[in-house]
Amino acid sequence: MNQIAIYNTLTRKKEVFEPLNPPHVGLYVCGPTVYGDPHLGHARPAITFDLLFRYLKHLGYKVRYVRNITDVGHLENDADEGEDKIAKKARLEQLEPMEVVQYYTDRYHSAMKLLNVLPPSIEPRASGHIIEQIELVKKIIDNGFAYERKGSIYFDVVKYNKKHNYGILSGRNIDDLMANTRQLDGQDEKQNPFDFALWKKASPQHIMRWPSPWSDGFPGWHLECSAMSTKYLGEPFDIHGGGMDLLFPHHECEIAQSVAANGKQAVRYWMHNNMITINGQKMGKSLGNFITLEELFTGTHRLLEQAYSPMTIRFFMLQAQYRSTLDFSNEALQAADKGLARLMAANRQLDRIKPSATSSVRVDLLKEKVYEALNDDLNSPVAIAVLFDWVRQINLLAEGKETINDSDLHELKSFFRTVIFDILGLVDEHTSGSKHAELTAKLVEMLLSMRMEAKQRKDFATSDRIRDELAKLGVIVRDRKDGFDWELE
Repeated sequence: MNQIAIYNTLTRKKEVFEPLNPPHVGLYVCGPTVYGDPHLGHARPAITFDLLFRYLKHLGYKVRYVRNITDVGHLENDADEGEDKIAKKARLEQLEPMEVVQYYTDRYHSAMKLLNVLPPSIEPRASGHIIEQIELVKKIIDNGFAYERKGSIYFDVVKYNKKHNYGILSGRNIDDLMANTRQLDGQDEKQNPFDFALWKKASPQHIMRWPSPWSDGFPGWHLECSAMSTKYLGEPFDIHGGGMDLLFPHHECEIAQSVAANGKQAVRYWMHNNMITINGQKMGKSLGNFITLEELFTGTHRLLEQAYSPMTIRFFMLQAQYRSTLDFSNEALQAADKGLARLMAANRQLDRIKPSATSSVRVDLLKEKVYEALNDDLNSPVAIAVLFDWVRQINLLAEGKETINDSDLHELKSFFRTVIFDILGLVDEHTSGSKHAELTAKLVEMLLSMRMEAKQRKDFATSDRIRDELAKLGVIVRDRKDGFDWELE
């Protein structure tokens, strides 16, 4: 089995991944808070950890992938005060909160399906695990790391830090936190402004509430992931993933909760994907550059020059290593679109290659270099660069300028397709997915066969006319010595 090295945010270095109970792997990723349409910020962690999920399975691991839905407790500005994001949306739209949850969960699932993101093994909701969260709070209180104020329960960060290290993941220092944290209205019930809520007493107008030993209320946002991850993956488990924006305070608080409750860390490897920028700026509604996935797919946002297909978005994201920042621009997306078209054209070209007695190319090097890239902390851009080296080889083979024997050709087809479809999770949008697309491909092939027959009869007028009419429809035709290939613009 290939050994993959991953960058562990906790140790700040790449480590060879060694699962706790091989071949089983436990993977938890923070999912969306479902109060609005899925956007670019949702797509990157989904695609990043979909790649990890696919690759680990390809290596022979049995992966239990848990990705949650936050449907309660996530307050505005990620704070402990203010309104629940879902409850606020429900109030504004005059809906029951769970109507909001269901609507945006369905929208999220639809977008993920378009991006060819595999569904997780388990997708728990925070609202379905209130009992587990209450029990976790009880353990933290019993161990002396939480206190009650007016029916709310807060985590005692100072007391915890005296015995353990609050800041072990993010590198934050508690003295700096104290110096830089201002007292906010409504936080007077906390001992320290940076203590965080484990359980919040619900105000009279708060819709989403559950009974607890302390008050009718709701769980803190950080608590949810600690309870749900360990319920389904045990303690400790292998990998916890999410966006870098969650590193502090969310993931730092998760660590503190687990250690406070059980005396040990729940997670062995922490993985974080980096942020997305739009034309060099951070994405934000106030900047007018907040782009939903639907706007991308339809081209309806004012910053977009055209619509971009889900596969163009996926391919574009995979062209950057997950720990690097990723800047979206029309130029970059258009380049990705062309690159994806070249890759898919090469895949179709594979079926036109005729085997020879000997091979002048080495398929083993393709495999070796792809594995080397992906085993190095999922270095997808290097793996894609290797594939493009082979796009050139495939074109030379199709033209008869290089040779390949039958067994090597079979190996090349199998591995090339395994990488682009099974591991990278790409889809050939021109030839799959719908009867319409399949019919289009068959009609183009039929017309081009008729064109070849016309050329053989030396009826060049008909041959040229077919080529020119197809060109008007966006079909680019390339003649080969023994046939043709084509692609859509």
